[in-house]
Parts: sequence; C-alpha cells; structure tokens
Amino acid sequence: MSLQDKVMTEMKAAMRAKDSTRLEALRAVKSAILLAQTDAAGKDGLNEEEELKLLQKLVKQRKESAAIYKEQGREDLAGPELEQAAVIEQFLPKQMSEEEIEKEVEDIISKTGATGMQNMGKVMGMASKELAGKADGKTISVVVKRKLGS
Repeated sequence: MSLQDKVMTEMKAAMRAKDSTRLEALRAVKSAILLAQTDAAGKDGLNEEEELKLLQKLVKQRKESAAIYKEQGREDLAGPELEQAAVIEQFLPKQMSEEEIEKEVEDIISKTGATGMQNMGKVMGMASKELAGKADGKTISVVVKRKLGS
C-alpha cells in the first residue's frame, strides 16, 4: 500500500471520528504528496526515499512552528502543531536513539578514515544517506560534531 493510499484510509477514519487535528495533518500530507507528484510530472509518483524526505520536512515544519509559538507564549497554538507532528510521524519508520546514532556514526567515521572537523561534510553525507528516515538530521549533525571534535 502506497503512502497516498495509507493517508487516504487514515483520512476517512479521521473524518468518521470527527478528529479535526488528525484530519488537518493528514490533509497537509496529502497536499504535499500531490504537489511533489506534479513537480515530478514525468515520473511514476514518489519513491520511498522521496516520501520519507517529504514526511520529515512536514514534521520539522510543525515542530519549528510549535517552538516559535512557545517562545511567544502561545501554548494554544503550539499544542495543535505538536499533535499534527505526532500524526505525521506515525508514517515514518521508528526513529533511532542517540546511542544507536552514535554507533552508526562511529562506523561511518572508521569507514571514511575521518580524523577531524575538516571531514565533517564527508561523514555527514554518508550518515544522512544511511540514516535517512531513521534519524533527524539535526541529531545526526550534533553526534558527528561531537565525535569529530573529540
């Protein structure tokens, strides 16, 4: 079942349950999928990697918005953003813990022979590819900096 089919099924369930927050999040996912498909007009739809990137982008947007709302003391607006992020995250693979990310980054550093911060780009490139969808880019970056800095 494709991501678009899963989203449509979940949308129907959210409509029946009258869950407006869930429905709004799912509509945003559907909209983003349709927009990405029209951008890639000649292709057969989105592959799994593109779908993961799209979902991660939507989650990141929601979390950043919630953080801005919290800074401004608008908890009433931050709550729904975080709820929508949680709904969208259900379509992503299980996220890795920081310890798991550290092990992967250590393996990548040993494979590439990286010795310091000058090799960060090389390590980040490989780590981003290998951990795509399983870990947040910001977390990967923090771990890589910590490992290469020491």
